[in-house]
Amino acid sequence: MSLGRPKRPTLLIAALAITALATAGYWTAFFTAGSVQVRGDPTYLAFERAFPLADAWMAACAAAGALGLARDRPWGFLFGLLAAGSLVYLGCLDVLFNINAGNYAIAGGAMAVETVINGWSIVAGAWLIHALWRRRDALIKPGV
Repeated sequence: MSLGRPKRPTLLIAALAITALATAGYWTAFFTAGSVQVRGDPTYLAFERAFPLADAWMAACAAAGALGLARDRPWGFLFGLLAAGSLVYLGCLDVLFNINAGNYAIAGGAMAVETVINGWSIVAGAWLIHALWRRRDALIKPGV
């Protein structure tokens, strides 16, 4: 690292990478073991099965963002912001469904996982937007 150059955004890279990997892990568990399914009724399952494509977009953006930031490429900033915005949107959608469906009153490990995912999506997504934007000048270098 040369003098005067900003240090690598390790925490941002880690948050984006964790998001991508955890999303893949969640959907693997959902469709194989079913261990993260809060309920088994058709309404819940139809709602959850509407998420994989949008989550795949978000996870791909998160992975690209982490890779781009790790390689010090300006597109890492772009994909990080795309992932962060997607996280907030998906988190808000899921929270409102869980509130309207009464899911937060359900005790158990699957709902605990769902609650952590909801919190991560909104809090980490908003933090990523803030942190990326605050460092935008360092992450987007003119002429690169």
